[in-house]
Amino acid sequence: MAEPYRTTATFDQDSLPAALRGRHATKAGTWGLIKVLEGEVSLTYLEPESEITLSPGNPGTVQPEQPHFVTPRGPMRMCVEFYREPPN
Repeated sequence: MAEPYRTTATFDQDSLPAALRGRHATKAGTWGLIKVLEGEVSLTYLEPESEITLSPGNPGTVQPEQPHFVTPRGPMRMCVEFYREPPN
């Protein structure tokens, strides 16, 4: 089972950094797992373009170098875990 090598702070709808709200990507060889602790967050993938809704129990995976951004859907709390292999 993959273990994260780093986890961000917990963000809410007000503290979510602008860098995560705009287009960005993980580094080569790094997977991201967006975990919503409360509320809902939209995860928008840009290549290929699609959008999914994340919620507690329904995290979102970001592949290495995959462009994406997140958008809060009201009050929420979330964090991001980073892995060197695909998270389970």
